Amino acid sequence: MSDTDEILYFTDADGIARLTLNRPQARNALTFAMYERLSEICRSIDADRSVRALVVTGTGDKAFAAGTDIAQFRAFATGEDALRYERFIDRVLGSLETCRVPVIAAIAGACTGGGAAIAAACDLRIATRDARFGFPIARTLGNCLSLATLRRLSALVGAGRVKEMIFTARLVEAEEARAIGLVGEVVADAAALAERATALARLVAGHAPLTLAATKEGLRRLRDGDESGAGADGLPGDDLVLSCYTSRDFREGMEAFLAKRPPDWEGR
Repeated sequence: MSDTDEILYFTDADGIARLTLNRPQARNALTFAMYERLSEICRSIDADRSVRALVVTGTGDKAFAAGTDIAQFRAFATGEDALRYERFIDRVLGSLETCRVPVIAAIAGACTGGGAAIAAACDLRIATRDARFGFPIARTLGNCLSLATLRRLSALVGAGRVKEMIFTARLVEAEEARAIGLVGEVVADAAALAERATALARLVAGHAPLTLAATKEGLRRLRDGDESGAGADGLPGDDLVLSCYTSRDFREGMEAFLAKRPPDWEGR
């Protein structure tokens, strides 16, 4: 179903959710309302146990997303406007990172600015061979990235690469992006991208949801120096261990393995 003309969202019978940024006339540049809707969808997925994976993509083959619609900045009048915007973006990107299910970015064409930040916040990234990534803000707007976005990017490609990308304002081509770890796979074209994204989504959707969620959250905490979730002995991450080992799925996994049958995962 379509929730708005600018964000298309639906879930299929296999539990694969698909979110499409749909402003092809603006190279899928995001309005503030689109960012908010993206965050709302992530929250709704957290409450919907039927969803097992989320694919995020853009309409057409020209752009995944060309960043924030620059017209949105015309109303900025004070420093507080800038701070409010960056906090808002951090919250939106955080909703992708903490979304309960694996999030796959399927990227064709330009993936720049806010679009590249969205892709970096996803768990897995696939790109067409004509995709381009970057943050050309040093030659365009003259703004900067938040510390949260810089931390996310440097965790993917290293601080040196982030400096080089921003200082030179160049766009990284798909094969280089794969070589440096910015994307995991490169495919031929938009048709191959859609096919591979679906196949990957179905693959991860068939695996133990609690294992994937614990891994995703554990890596986020390690990156951010977050020692929350300590158990009785005060060890960071005890809650993640317990969420898996005390679950119905762990028992089901053991019994299925011993019986040499596929497990029936329920995510609980």
